Amino acid sequence: MTDQPRYKQIKDHIIHHIRSGEWPADSQIPSENELLKELGVSRMTVNRAVRELTAEGVLRRVQGLGTFVAGPQPASVLLELRNIADDIRERGNTHSTEIIMKETVQASKDQAQTFYISEGDDLFHTILLHKENGLPLQLEDRLVNPKTAPDYLECDFAETTPNAYLVATNPADEVEHLVEAQLPSAETSTHLQMKDGEPCLLLNRRTWSSGQVVSVAKLYHPGNRYSLGAHFHSRKEAVDF
Repeated sequence: MTDQPRYKQIKDHIIHHIRSGEWPADSQIPSENELLKELGVSRMTVNRAVRELTAEGVLRRVQGLGTFVAGPQPASVLLELRNIADDIRERGNTHSTEIIMKETVQASKDQAQTFYISEGDDLFHTILLHKENGLPLQLEDRLVNPKTAPDYLECDFAETTPNAYLVATNPADEVEHLVEAQLPSAETSTHLQMKDGEPCLLLNRRTWSSGQVVSVAKLYHPGNRYSLGAHFHSRKEAVDF
């Protein structure tokens, strides 16, 4: 057996079946329950493997139906995602933040699986609205593991951003992201000053430091006022949150 972590072995197992043609594009893969029984691993291990392969575009999840092998998609890999405050300032504009919520919540079952913690454990929750020259550009809905950032809620996010704080306190060594277009909720649409029926660009991002999940963020942007791109440097750089 390989010395790789178990979740990476599960990823390799799934990829092997796809590359062999046994699981062709658009076919449904076994459920997480079936995989954990077949492979003798925990639900959390299978969940992490499937989540990562979904974020990487290998699999796609369909609510209420299951997980399927993704076909070829006209998408490019996003190599780097920067602090939105830095982007705004580099354009010569003014960044400001409206603090909508700062609270401690108890992890739901799904949140516990995402962070690899126990259901009911504390999580820090913030919702911030980032503006460019006073116009809303990003609604940031973020959960943070208190064990990795115990002073998170004490930060003045009118002066700094969660991104800047977390990069300074927990340099990231692993990141998972998924970008999708969707119709926002009425509340999100109101915060972002969007018209009814206007789609938003949602970035789902999860970041690790020293083997622990530090942060999970949903970053909503008005589809007609925001785009994502990447510029790659060969030298190693810190990953943003």
